[in-house]
Amino acid sequence: MGAQNGKDLLIKVDVDGSGTFETLAGLRATRISFNAEAVDVTSLESDGGWRELLAGAGVRSVAISGAGVFKDASTDERARQIFFESQTPAFQVIIPDFGVVQAPFQVTGLEYAGSHNGEATYELSLASAGVVAFTAAA
Repeated sequence: MGAQNGKDLLIKVDVDGSGTFETLAGLRATRISFNAEAVDVTSLESDGGWRELLAGAGVRSVAISGAGVFKDASTDERARQIFFESQTPAFQVIIPDFGVVQAPFQVTGLEYAGSHNGEATYELSLASAGVVAFTAAA
């Protein structure tokens, strides 16, 4: 995978529960991280005293964060609705030339900011809330 344009990494949300995905807000910066907790099974019998981890165990999760400006009233309203109603709708993260990550996510943080001589901005944090599917780019 060669260099990619950062603006092509998109976060989309199922707008009405029907599988219709729409780009969420006007993101300027986006980050996705894949996480896996390790389960330590080291014992006195561990070879050479080296730590041993239990393969296939532990909790896996995905975290997404983004910052930018809302592009329209409907995506702003949808983000607030998801947060205040503690919903976990389906989201898609489009990673150029890599693939699509799809899963239910919960909005765990929603922050607004603005300066006197600038536009209003926001920051958004999402945590996976179910099975994460990955479809590789063709």
